[in-house]
This record gives sequence, structure tokens and C-alpha cells, in this order.
Amino acid sequence: MPLPDFQSLMLPLLGILSDGAERPPAVIREAAAAQFHLSEADLAILLPSGIQTMFTNRVAWALSYLKQAVLVESPRRGSYRITERGRSVLKNRPERINIEFLKQFPEFLAFRTASETAATVQPTQVAGTTLELTPDEQIRVGYSRLRESLAALLLERTKLATPRFFEQLVVDLLVRMGYGGSREDAGSVVGGSGDEGIDGIIKEDKLGLDTIYIQAKRWSKPVGRPDIQQFAGALIGQKARRGVFITTSSFTTDATNYAKGLQTTIVLIDGRQLAELMLDYGVGVSETSAVKLLKLDEDYFADE
Repeated sequence: MPLPDFQSLMLPLLGILSDGAERPPAVIREAAAAQFHLSEADLAILLPSGIQTMFTNRVAWALSYLKQAVLVESPRRGSYRITERGRSVLKNRPERINIEFLKQFPEFLAFRTASETAATVQPTQVAGTTLELTPDEQIRVGYSRLRESLAALLLERTKLATPRFFEQLVVDLLVRMGYGGSREDAGSVVGGSGDEGIDGIIKEDKLGLDTIYIQAKRWSKPVGRPDIQQFAGALIGQKARRGVFITTSSFTTDATNYAKGLQTTIVLIDGRQLAELMLDYGVGVSETSAVKLLKLDEDYFADE
């Protein structure tokens, strides 16, 4: 089943601690996973950082918010237990514990008021369900939306560029990706060739051990199979083993299937992937600010 969001975890976690015994986070997570019937695959889902599982992260945030509301406490490092206030809440049998519920407690309200100056956790629709995102998930969702918007703007701006500028853009991107040696070396062999469907040639590495042949099309219409066939024929004529076909548009299914069946390797890069690569390698964009996501370092407090 889908992973529960961190607010949906609050009441179950408090229930797990209802007997008053101290439990470490790992034991709490195990009990919660069983309660929600989560599979091994569910529990293995990682955050985009790849450092922590999403379920571990959400349980940690839920426990943190319960602690801010003094429904649970940490009597010692790496353990949680319910408080008298937490027992009182459970006796009233609430249907759900979430941020709005926790705002009735002055300690949580003070914490929340201070943190809301930075960001507010908002619900997000995913596959027909409403997920309450943790603060760090909210940042990642915002970044993802910003990146999608910027990629679309980047592609539209690239389509408006002159053919010569587009050739330069392709060179800049390939050099940033580690091909072509230097900008000067790469630029001297790309553009103006037009030799049987080949727009340029670039080194595969800085030593020039092999070459890659390039076809770059600043098109709006989809690239079809005949265009790939022409490029493949040009590669055969040059006894080339590798080629890259870059377009600002897209490739038809026929074109994609044909390229996959060739003995010669032809990598197809459509407009969407081109924009993503430009973002990844910093071509046509500049950095305005950087945000580091921090987490509590429990090891630092190991000897507390």
C-alpha cells in the first residue's frame, strides 16, 4: 500500500507508545510498518538524497512533532515514551492527530509560529490521495516544480535561437558532459559540415581515442525514421561506431525503435532530455542560491 504521510502516522505512533514503555525508533518503525501492512519494497523507498528511507524520515518527523506538543518525550537518547498529556489525548479517542490538532497545545503552537516564518507544510495530491508532506519533502516538491518550469522555459528559448547558436549550445553541453576535450577543440569540428547528414564530429574523450558524430536539429516537428536512417547511413559511410542525434522536438516511435535495432550506437536526445541535461550541466542557466537540507546528527550526542 502507499506509504502513509507523516501526519497520518501521528496517532498510530502515539498508540504504539500507549503502554508507557520506552522504545527506540527502530522498534516504533517496525510496529508502525506492521500496522500499515507495508511491504519490504515500501520500506525500501529512498528519499531523493538516497541517504535515508522515506518511511524512516516520515516516522522521525511525526515523532518530532508529537514531542514538540509534549505528547511524547525522550527520557534518554534514542528512545521515546508517551507522556501524561499523550495518555489524556488517547483517552479522548481522537479520529486523527495532525498539525491542526497539535496547535491546541501552547508548546507546539510556539514552535509552529516560529517555524511558519520559513515555510508551511501543505497537502499535495498524489494519485488521488492527499499527502501531508514533511518540511523537507515540501522543499523537494517545490524544487521539482521549479525545475520543470525552468526546463520548459529553457527549451522554448532554445527553439528560438539561431541555427549557429544552437550548434554552439550543443558543443557547450557536450564539453560540459566531458566530451570534446576543450571548447576550442570541439567548436572547430562542429557546425558547417553538412556531410551526408552529419552536422559535426566531436572527440569521445580528452585524448581523442574515438570520435562521436553529431546530428543536431532545431525542429518543431517530430523526427521520423527516415531522418534516423539517413544519419545511420552517414555513420556507416564514415565507418563510425557512435552517433548522437539531438533535437529540440521529439522522436516518433518508429524512429526510436529503428535506432534501438541498429548495430551502430545512436543515442537519441529529444527536447525534454536536452533541457534536463542543460539544467544538470549548467548550460544556459545560472545559480542564484543554494539550500542545504540538514538533519539531526544523533552520533554527535552519543556521549551525552
